[in-house]
Formats: sequence, structure tokens, C-alpha cells
Amino acid sequence: MSRANVFEFFRRLAEANPEPRTELDYGNDYQLLVAVVLSAQATDKGVNKATRALFEEVKTPAQMVALGEDGLKQHIKTIGLFNAKAKNVIALSEILVRDYGGEIPRERDRLVNLPGVGRKTANVVMNTAFGEEVFAVDTHIFRLCNRTGLGPGKTVDAVEKQLDKRVPAPFRRDAHHWMILHGRYICKARKPECWRCPVFDLCLFKDKLLEP
Repeated sequence: MSRANVFEFFRRLAEANPEPRTELDYGNDYQLLVAVVLSAQATDKGVNKATRALFEEVKTPAQMVALGEDGLKQHIKTIGLFNAKAKNVIALSEILVRDYGGEIPRERDRLVNLPGVGRKTANVVMNTAFGEEVFAVDTHIFRLCNRTGLGPGKTVDAVEKQLDKRVPAPFRRDAHHWMILHGRYICKARKPECWRCPVFDLCLFKDKLLEP
């Protein structure tokens, strides 16, 4: 996809949704971090359902540590891999209390050193909480970038590098949210809804579906 078409791609998505937001529910940066960790291999809807009561009770790392691993499991047992996730959330909360005064570090290298936090999770937090111009490549964005030609690559790291090079300045902060929402609701894995896609003519996908 040409640079001009990349610009137009994001211009149209921005026009359709001027203020894109994550679909995870949270009240502060710490709750965002927990929600993103819990969302691995789970749906945002499922995570929101599980954290609704949890986040009313737990708003800080210290409160999470006080709740304990068993208490956390009772809240998140409907989420896949909840045992491992509970262990990681308690461990990262202990580190935040001990090393960061309960605050969330802004630096990627510090975030990825927290249990259960990989590069994708760190990028989501950096972008959503702190407005950093980074690109968290999940399965939706990986598919979208390769299918459309927006930022093709054989690995998530390769796609992230392509996006970092190609996404123009006006759209860098919100590009992550536009792409994930587009991939989730229009450029779907099994049956992309090309007939209602606002960037249909810019997309390089050969097998476009022209009708429902």
C-alpha cells in the first residue's frame, strides 16, 4: 500500500470514529494493566464481566495483594487460564508496591519485566494510559495489516516495525484502536465484511466479499 493510501486509510477510519477507545472497562491505569493481562486469549466482553465486581473492590496494587491469589481467582474463574493469570497479577502487584510506590511505570523495558506482561501488553498500556505512539499487534491487527497491505510482515514484530515506519503523524496515537476495532468488527478472520468497509478501494486483499 502506498504512503498516500496509508494516510487515506487512517483518515477515513478517523472520520468514522474520531475518538476510538479500548473496549476494556477500567477506572485507572492499574486496572487497565490488570485488564489487559487478563485479556490474553480471552474476549474483552468476558474480561469486563469478570472484573466488574473486582474493580469495585480493588483499585490499587496494594488492595490486590491484600485480596490474595485465591480471592482473585474467585473473581476471574470464568476467564481462560485464570490460575496462571491470578498468579501473575498478584506477583506484578507486589512488584508495583515494592519497587514503584504503587504506580505503573511508563517505560516498556520496565513493563515487560512484570509477570504476565509481554511487549503487546506493554504497548497497549503505554498507548492507552500514557498516549505513547506505539503499536500493539494482536491477532486482529496482524491479520488486518497483512490482508490489506497496510503493514505486511511474517511476525508480529515485523508488522509492528512496518507500522512504526508507515503510520503518519496525525494518526499515530490512535492507530492501534482504529485497527483493532476495524479488524474485530469489519475485517473479520473468517468472513470479512468488505461490502461495508470504508477503505474497501484501498485494500489489497484479493478475495474481497462483495455481499453478505
